[in-house]
Amino acid sequence: MRQRTIGRFTVGAIGLGAMPLSIEGRPDERQAVATVHAALDAGVTLIDTADSYHWHAGERGHNELLLARALRSYGGGTCGVLLATKGGRGRPGDGSWTVTGTPGHLRRAAEDSARRLGVEAIGLYQLHKPDPAVPWAESVGALRDLLDAGTIRAAGISNVSTGQIREAHAILGAGLVSVQNQYSPAVRIGEPELRLSERLGLAFLPWSPLGGISRSALDGRPGPASVGTAFHHIAAERGVSPQRVALAWLLNRSPAVVPVPGASRPGSIQDSALAAETELSEAELARLGSSVRIRPDHAPGSASPA
Repeated sequence: MRQRTIGRFTVGAIGLGAMPLSIEGRPDERQAVATVHAALDAGVTLIDTADSYHWHAGERGHNELLLARALRSYGGGTCGVLLATKGGRGRPGDGSWTVTGTPGHLRRAAEDSARRLGVEAIGLYQLHKPDPAVPWAESVGALRDLLDAGTIRAAGISNVSTGQIREAHAILGAGLVSVQNQYSPAVRIGEPELRLSERLGLAFLPWSPLGGISRSALDGRPGPASVGTAFHHIAAERGVSPQRVALAWLLNRSPAVVPVPGASRPGSIQDSALAAETELSEAELARLGSSVRIRPDHAPGSASPA
C-alpha cells in the first residue's frame, strides 16, 4: 500500500476505523478479529480506536481490548502498526455520549488505554472532543504532560476549530501530529481545518469519511446513503465500489489526508484498502468537485507552519 506520514510515523494511506467492531450491532469476536487481520494483510498500519468505543454500560475499553487480542493473534508482524486511541468521551450505555476534558481524567484515561492496549507508550493519543466546561488550554496541557511523562509518543486532537488547532499547536509544538474531524463527500465543512492542518504539517484523519456514500455505523444498519451521485456513476464505469472512489477522492484532497473508514467485515476493509492504489483522472476529479490533484507519493510534514 502507498504510504503517508503522521508525525514521525509512516503508515498505509488508508487506515482502519475500528469503532464498528464494538458499538451497537457489532459483529461477533471471530468476525471482528478477522476484520482486523484482513486490514493488516491489506497493508493497513493505522488503526483508530477510543476508550469510549463500546456498546453497553461498564464496557469502557472494549474496542482497545479487542484490538490488543487481534494483534496478538495475528500471524504476521505488527511492529509497524500505529495504534491511535482517544480519550475524553464516555458512553453511559443508553446510546448517548458524554464529554470530559479535565486534565486528571485525560491522564487517567491515557494510562488505562495504554494498559488495555498492552503497550508501554501509546503511539498516537487524541483528545476526542473539546469539553465546553474546561478551558481548552487545560485539556491540551494534559496532552503535554502525557508526552513529557512518556505515556504517549504523539498527540492529536479531534472535532476542533481552526482556532483550537492553532492554540494546541502553540502548546504542543512538534508533539501535535494530527487532527481528526468529520470530512466526507457529503460533509465538507471541515475544509478550513484540513487546509490549516496541511500548512502546519499535521496529518488530517477524516472521520466518517464515507458520508454520502454509506451511513455511519451509528446510524443503524450500514448501507447506501444515496444513489445516483457522481461517485456512484464513476464507480459503475470503473466496475468498483463507490466507497473505493470516495476514499480515492479523499486522498486526492490533500497530501495530509489519511482516511480511517470503519469496517465490520473483512471484505469491507479489503475493498477500502484498494483505494490507495486507485488513480482518479483529472476529468473524474472535476466531476467529483475536487479542486486538488496531488502526486500519491506526497506526504504531510513539508509545509511551513502558518
